[in-house]
Amino acid sequence: MTDLPEAADGLADDPLTAGRLAQHIELVEAGAYPYRFERSHLAAEVHEQYPDLEPGAATGETVTVAGRVMLLRSFGKLVFATLQDGSGRIQLFVDRSSLDEDTFAGFTSVDLGDWVGARGEVITTKKGELSVKIDDFTMLQKSLRPLPDKWHGLQDIELRSRQRYVDLIVNDAAREVAVARTRVIAELRRQFTARGYIEVETPVLLAAATGALARPFRTHHHALDQNMSLRIATELYLKRLVVGGIERVFEIGRIFRNEGIDATHNPEFTMLEAYEAFADYHDVMAMVEAIIAAVATTATGSTQITYQGRPLDLEPPFRRATMTELVAGAVGEEMSFDRDVDDLRGLARRHGLDPDASSGHGKIIDALFEELVADTLWEPTYVMDYPKETSPLARVHRENNHLTERFELFIAGSEYANAFSELNDPLDQRARFEDQARARASGDDEAHPIDEDYLMALEYGLPPTGGLGIGVDRLVMLLTDQHHIRDVILFPTLRPEPGSAE
Repeated sequence: MTDLPEAADGLADDPLTAGRLAQHIELVEAGAYPYRFERSHLAAEVHEQYPDLEPGAATGETVTVAGRVMLLRSFGKLVFATLQDGSGRIQLFVDRSSLDEDTFAGFTSVDLGDWVGARGEVITTKKGELSVKIDDFTMLQKSLRPLPDKWHGLQDIELRSRQRYVDLIVNDAAREVAVARTRVIAELRRQFTARGYIEVETPVLLAAATGALARPFRTHHHALDQNMSLRIATELYLKRLVVGGIERVFEIGRIFRNEGIDATHNPEFTMLEAYEAFADYHDVMAMVEAIIAAVATTATGSTQITYQGRPLDLEPPFRRATMTELVAGAVGEEMSFDRDVDDLRGLARRHGLDPDASSGHGKIIDALFEELVADTLWEPTYVMDYPKETSPLARVHRENNHLTERFELFIAGSEYANAFSELNDPLDQRARFEDQARARASGDDEAHPIDEDYLMALEYGLPPTGGLGIGVDRLVMLLTDQHHIRDVILFPTLRPEPGSAE
């Protein structure tokens, strides 16, 4: 036997893996593993071709299938195996009487989790189970580790995220979520391209992270000897393209924010951003509710879904309400920017908040909304007209210069979209960037830095523009009824395991 590499010592010492390891080594030494395998049918195709065979039927058709063995039952001269491929499952029927001794003996050495290819006739068993009665099989790759127990499975949520490869093997729901995610993204892309939007790619590595109020990840480019950041948004680059004459533009891409991890936040996530010249936030509202309904129908078959055990109606039109109206309703008092700011701070303290001395009306109202209102909004609701103080990239409201033409879409207590009538006055934008710079100098790590190149772009003229960001991961959570963001990201960011090296 070939000497074991040091890394295999643990496999050899474990009685659950030692036999698998020994067989694997024998197969390697015999050159038994093929480099490729030609199959004629997926499991689902066999089921589609023969949906109504009577029990005990034989079709006379030979097929070749391949996949992972998920279930084994041996009855002496008969062996039944469940083969799982990317399309579904098919039963393998192994009859000692119709196989040579070596082939049958070889199949009895198959373990759960092994990858095999099999050729045989499509039949149904006496109990009516559609099967492939094999006349030959090929071991494609041995699974050196046993799969989790069939009945208890892989239950630990964090372990499922760390070992997503095992989660996908044993949990049908995990694979279904992964497939649903691709359908959601594909339908989002289709919806925007059908509306004449051009899909682009913008930089991930930036000299300064701009486009949102968030703390970036920082790194260093050695060849340029330059500190750089991973992007926290695609906004300012996409709006540069609108300046350049690409009037409808969108990007679906990874965003990185150096912030906390919880049920709805992962430091690395997927965002769709889109910008349309000559539109405002009312136009964007109409578009978003139509797109959400279309994506829901593609992903689930309906706009009527269930989330966390409660019914949810995603059929347009969605409710519209201003932030100040919602906060006024929650506190039982009128909200106004004419109100004395110290009085407003006192109101905030009575509701468990502690606004600092630099917080103006806008920040306090926004904080009250987050504390008292946001997580109560179950049915789809456009929360409109955010304070100027908390919206440095949104255009001033046409009827109230304390507010901006901005909305966020809330569903089931979480935010799913953020949109503006975009600020296109370069002088106003510079003034707001300077306000943000002062906040940054005072210690606000999430304040927006001044982006001189973006200001120069605005000086060439940005037409009236409606802009939008949609949190793709949260949308997938909603449409697959998942309650933690790590369940819809194949490889989420996780805390280090206890005892792991830093």
